[in-house]
Amino acid sequence: MTATAFNPTSEQAAIIGRDGHAFVRACPGAGKTRTMVERARALLADQAGHRSVAFLSFTNAAVDELTARLAMFGALPTPIFPNFIGTFDRFLWQFFIVPFGVDGCSAAPRLVPDKKDWVVKPPYNKARALTLDYFNRQTGALIKSKANDIGFKPKNGPGAWETIARNIIARSVQEGRVDFDDVRAVVRKRLADKTFADRVGAALAARFREIVVDEAQDCNPADLDIIAWLRRSGLTIKIICDPNQGIYGFRGGVTGELEAFADTFDQVDHLPMSGNFRSSPAICAAISQLRPPSSRGTPDKALGRYKSETTPVYLLSYGGQGVSPQIGSAFQALAMNLKLRPNEAQILAATWASASNAAGRRAVDVRNNKTLLLAQSIMRFLNAFEAGNRREALGRLHRAVLTIRGHIANLGDYGNYITELEVEGSDWRPDIITLGQALEPKSGEAADQWLKRARTLLDKDLVGTSTINRRLRNHASLASLLSTERATDLPARSIHDVKGLEFPAICVVLSPQTSGQIIGVLTGANTAQEDVENARKIYVAASRAERLLAIATPKSRVTDLKTILNAGGGAVVVSEV
Repeated sequence: MTATAFNPTSEQAAIIGRDGHAFVRACPGAGKTRTMVERARALLADQAGHRSVAFLSFTNAAVDELTARLAMFGALPTPIFPNFIGTFDRFLWQFFIVPFGVDGCSAAPRLVPDKKDWVVKPPYNKARALTLDYFNRQTGALIKSKANDIGFKPKNGPGAWETIARNIIARSVQEGRVDFDDVRAVVRKRLADKTFADRVGAALAARFREIVVDEAQDCNPADLDIIAWLRRSGLTIKIICDPNQGIYGFRGGVTGELEAFADTFDQVDHLPMSGNFRSSPAICAAISQLRPPSSRGTPDKALGRYKSETTPVYLLSYGGQGVSPQIGSAFQALAMNLKLRPNEAQILAATWASASNAAGRRAVDVRNNKTLLLAQSIMRFLNAFEAGNRREALGRLHRAVLTIRGHIANLGDYGNYITELEVEGSDWRPDIITLGQALEPKSGEAADQWLKRARTLLDKDLVGTSTINRRLRNHASLASLLSTERATDLPARSIHDVKGLEFPAICVVLSPQTSGQIIGVLTGANTAQEDVENARKIYVAASRAERLLAIATPKSRVTDLKTILNAGGGAVVVSEV
């Protein structure tokens, strides 16, 4: 990444120079990150009133990208205080929880990010285990839509589970163990207190002259309420969003609520950001057609360094009942024709399992099997050096090791373990990296040989009386997980993992199970909310591509999708897998 001269478009210049509120609709690749950098530069250069600026987003990837760009272009002050760059969650934590604590708790609050994974299970053998994520954090009631998704319908109702959930929620808050769902509940309650809200609002308005909320389509209704309160408190608010990229329905992401919120801005405050500085002409045409018909409009024009790229969009047609493992090889051949390295060509799907299958690496359901959990964590760790998500993979491996050794009872206890023991990353990362490297499968090594090595390496610091052999038992699926004979070495990731990122080449996988419904959304025949969100995921994934876009499509849907994409005017080629 290198700094280059910036000549803003008229739309970008309008946003950079705007001092009042703004609701900005930004198309993919419209240069919003660089525009925010220049806005930051303008604000920080003007010290009138000596107030600072806050940039908020909803994913760590987006925050890291903005921070890197601000530093690269010399717009990041050192120290960053009193300015703020971080996720919306971190903003709430810093300004509503750290100074005031949590009601009913005398201890200092401790953030436990994976609290939603805590196990909720009545104390009898045949009871099904759920996680706290299935329960309303305020009431403890079972969330019926989530329960329906997993077919949870207990004969005598969910009362026993709800009682356990309520006890867990109450006890953990009393002890100060909170996650961001708890934080939102605390903030909502405090903002209902007008005296408190006015006092904190005045303090924030005195510190910040402007708050920029990026990726606002990832808000939930509670987030929008907080943003509206910030605006009423006298802060200048800039919203930057692309409603077609809203793919966080599982956390209450907004759809119509965002449009209703947009209507609270004056018409003069609505600013567009069009044009695409990321993708080639064919990709620009395709991603326009991957929006629902009602929101397509004129395809974005390619304006960046790939505006003269002539590579078409490829539809990789595959057969069978599941995602074909041959997709990766076909995509890799296309990438190699453009002289792209494996780490520049990403395979994306709605789930990591589908992406892995497409890459030629079988995904195995590990359930609660410790041996498979370890093997999967090892393989993800080793693959992370190509995929670029090393921090997450390292944490997963650490969590698996703690589970096997008995330091935590289940995966949801990991955050609590780290918090309670005040464990620093420097305390465990070197050992976990060494372990991950030591357990790389060797060429020709049988699964039971690998397992023998794993037992030897993990046979220390065990909690409880169970031996390492009983904890790590052989399994019929172990060999599949450890296979080093891969169709490709291409990174395979879920679409949620790459929001806010960009890559030279993308292959997005349509699965046989959802492709028909997605085609229905793209033709306008299907408006079911779940299917609309699944279609948005394809749009988000495709819009990450710079030079090469391939869409792996079930053979029965290829003709329909080609017809949709052809209407955009870009070059589309069908290739059999």
